[in-house]
Amino acid sequence: MNPSSLATEYRPLTSEQASRLDGAATGLSTQQLVWASGYLAGLAAAAHKTAGTAPTAGERPRLTILYGSQTGNGRTIATRLEELARSRAINVLKVSMAEYPIARLKRESHLLCIVSTHGEGDPPDDAHSLFRSLQKRRTPRLESLRYSVLALGDSSYSKFCEAGRQLDRRLEELGAIRMTDRVECDVDFDRPAAAWINAIVDDVEQRFQLESAGATAGGSLPALRVVEPQPRHSREFPFDAELLVNQRITGRGSINDVRHIELSLEGSGLEFEPGDALGVVPTNPPKLIDQIIDLLNLDPAESVIVDHADLPLWEALNRHLEITTSSRSFVEQYARSTHSKDLDRLLLPDNRVELAEFLKTRQIVDVIRDFPAQIQAAEFTASLRTLTPRLYSVASCLEEFPDEVHLTVDVVRYERFGHLHWGAASTHLGDRVTEGETLSVFIENNPRFHLPTTDDEPILMIGNGTGVAPYRGFLQQRSARGASGRSWLVFGHRHFDTDFLYQIEWQRHLAAGTLTRLDVAFSRDQQHKVYVQHKLVEHGRDVYAWLDDGAHVYVCGDASHMAPEVHSALIEIVQKHGGLSQERAQRTIDELLAAGRYHRDVYQGE
Repeated sequence: MNPSSLATEYRPLTSEQASRLDGAATGLSTQQLVWASGYLAGLAAAAHKTAGTAPTAGERPRLTILYGSQTGNGRTIATRLEELARSRAINVLKVSMAEYPIARLKRESHLLCIVSTHGEGDPPDDAHSLFRSLQKRRTPRLESLRYSVLALGDSSYSKFCEAGRQLDRRLEELGAIRMTDRVECDVDFDRPAAAWINAIVDDVEQRFQLESAGATAGGSLPALRVVEPQPRHSREFPFDAELLVNQRITGRGSINDVRHIELSLEGSGLEFEPGDALGVVPTNPPKLIDQIIDLLNLDPAESVIVDHADLPLWEALNRHLEITTSSRSFVEQYARSTHSKDLDRLLLPDNRVELAEFLKTRQIVDVIRDFPAQIQAAEFTASLRTLTPRLYSVASCLEEFPDEVHLTVDVVRYERFGHLHWGAASTHLGDRVTEGETLSVFIENNPRFHLPTTDDEPILMIGNGTGVAPYRGFLQQRSARGASGRSWLVFGHRHFDTDFLYQIEWQRHLAAGTLTRLDVAFSRDQQHKVYVQHKLVEHGRDVYAWLDDGAHVYVCGDASHMAPEVHSALIEIVQKHGGLSQERAQRTIDELLAAGRYHRDVYQGE
């Protein structure tokens, strides 16, 4: 983007101000310009936080897009929505829920909310503060607000899209009026999200044309139309990255097969920061495809329709459809073919917890084995979700490894119910792509898991297993920058001898001073299991001192057990060493989250 084009298309600035803005933008990279545009948008949102004042005469109606995103999907959808709205000359503001002043809400006229559900029905970290504020008794009435909600979730969990449902209900309770019914998206969200975007922008455009007719006659300025520069390659147009290195980094006796993966990004134009994720477009395990086809007695060459394309069944199951993770939608449709009373019972509203456990422990092939059915190929493929990309935390930084991205991947293979099971993307990376071959990838930015903006702030990094991956990139970046801030890594796995991932690198960082302190928890090396949360409590006085000194806390790894246990440990530490009540300690940790000093990047298994 030519920086001067911004000042000439819409110029409410003096010549001196425009010149200063042009000078500040000149020479910035694409990534820096994207960051700067978001920073300025945040300043604009903060400048409007005074509530209760009426819009000025001739002010054009504005569409506000609020997004709450844990992994980046919500932010991506919000960006697509913003771009389409701007292309229609709609006055639009896109802002994260973390940066939105609640007092501004009663001045909004048109609000679009995009929010994911995290964990067991919780909003994402960047939406916690907004959700709490909306529940307060003194939250203003919103009778003048028109709104719509796009909810993101995973139907494998019992509280599917719960955060979006809560937000939708609360806005209605406050008197706001829906423009459209809430749309709920599963993990294959692209098509329903695109349909919602197109429909809602059409609706808003028609509304604004009517509402702004008088304002236009009064001579108001045209809307600022700046489209954020986008990288050439994206989720919709992934890059074919060459596999450079595939190296096992767990010992021979480990039950985990963890690989260090290095991929070339040369020529892609892709950029990232440590804390971001790499999206990998996988294929499904061939042995699993064969098992499913054999169990259903189907012809692998039979033609089926997927996304309006005519494909052989085997190809559809290999590259286009989800055949590992079970979902409620699959069980519902498959149950019609089996006429199984057990499956019908599982789907009853009172059995949501039992169904969630069933889906968590069984792949689709297990459901087929346990409940045989006579089903046609077209009927079976119609019951499956779209195969979606998997996200892996990047384990490197561009300053240290230009034109490369590194990953730490636990290859998922396990035996259950007497049969071997495989993960899709992890075995694709570990087993089915060899060095010199390519796989399709894209960058998923995760700004809420980046390093502090200044290099002198202390960081406490907590991770188990492959959750240590982003911290490798963190320390590489701090080393490259000569950062002065202290850093403390608390790492956990099973055994010291076989599972100490990147041990030599941590030792080098300790020797160089990039890593100030290292504590480890190898759970199976003693009679009583020891996890990272136990190490935190053990060194609670030091943890509290680091927090008191302004440390940023990072948690990466298992969402089911480790993350909530670490969260509880932090509350216990603040309560004990800060001399606080449990309620006040809980508020203190919540305040760290709201202040952007408590960062979580947690995930379920594949």
